[in-house]
Amino acid sequence: MSHSAAAFAPATSDTAAAAEIVERFLVASMVPDPETAATFMAPDVAITFTGGRKFSHPRDATAFNAVRYKWVKKLMARTDVSPGNGETIVYNTGTLYGEWHDGTAFEGNRYVDRFVVRGGQIVQMDVWNDSAERVLVRMDIEA
Repeated sequence: MSHSAAAFAPATSDTAAAAEIVERFLVASMVPDPETAATFMAPDVAITFTGGRKFSHPRDATAFNAVRYKWVKKLMARTDVSPGNGETIVYNTGTLYGEWHDGTAFEGNRYVDRFVVRGGQIVQMDVWNDSAERVLVRMDIEA
């Protein structure tokens, strides 16, 4: 099996910058401060949350989270960066912790956020987490 040299390229200033952009975006998102978070995103950003929900601005994601959780934060475990052709793919993984609307605390809810960074801005964000599984368990539904 043949691999291109790009597949094994070392981290560059572009990949380090992309990771920093994503991490700064995530910190602003957790405040939550969607207006500051938006400064790290392209005006035409494509955001897809769990369940295929489409958003065009961090304020939409913040509003969605306000319906789903009383409050929620991320315990960021790692950021993985993959250089591409004219773009950088950044994965941030870890767990969510917070409180459901009924006051029940939760932690250890796994998440994966995938970002595409081009020209120093996030142009795409995809979000996956175990919240739906957690709700099923709370409802005594084994799926």
